[in-house]
Amino acid sequence: MMRFITLSILTVFLSLPAQAHELHSTGGFISGFNHPVLGFDHMLAMICVGILSTKLGGRAIWTVPTVFVLFMLFGGIVGLLALPIPFVEFGIAASVLLLGLALAIDRKLPQWLVMAFVATFAIFHGHAHGVEMPQLAEPALYVLGFICGTSAIHIVGVILGIAMQDKDPRNRLVRSSGGVIALVGGYLLLSV
Repeated sequence: MMRFITLSILTVFLSLPAQAHELHSTGGFISGFNHPVLGFDHMLAMICVGILSTKLGGRAIWTVPTVFVLFMLFGGIVGLLALPIPFVEFGIAASVLLLGLALAIDRKLPQWLVMAFVATFAIFHGHAHGVEMPQLAEPALYVLGFICGTSAIHIVGVILGIAMQDKDPRNRLVRSSGGVIALVGGYLLLSV
């Protein structure tokens, strides 16, 4: 299992230039689904949300990802209405850095703080989706696709978080993964 997780993380990191909010397509569900799945920065942030929710435990396993999806929808509506949000690219890169750091620290953060961070970051991620929606032939299917893609990534993060905690009760793997993700987030911030 440890080799699988390591190989998965390396595969993800080797696809660094994929940033989905730079992709432009004219599809529906599949395009919406691919947006978070193929976007390296989106994918890392959402995996972190899933893993972080398992670190909190209890109801947070489903409430933290749900908050992300709801606020991402809000950000998507703001983007669809062409209402500007400053520093969207910076906010997305910062989300990768800060969510990685949240995994890397060896403390259980208060759930309200995690929810506030996740909600804020989700608005930036959603805005990136929403800005592209008016160009699409089937915006309702696109929205459904990016909700499903985002939810699927959160589920993968939850599964990874549970697997890592089961194999390593001291959370060294979660912390080191978070540290690597935070480094990638720092790189993304420098490249914005």
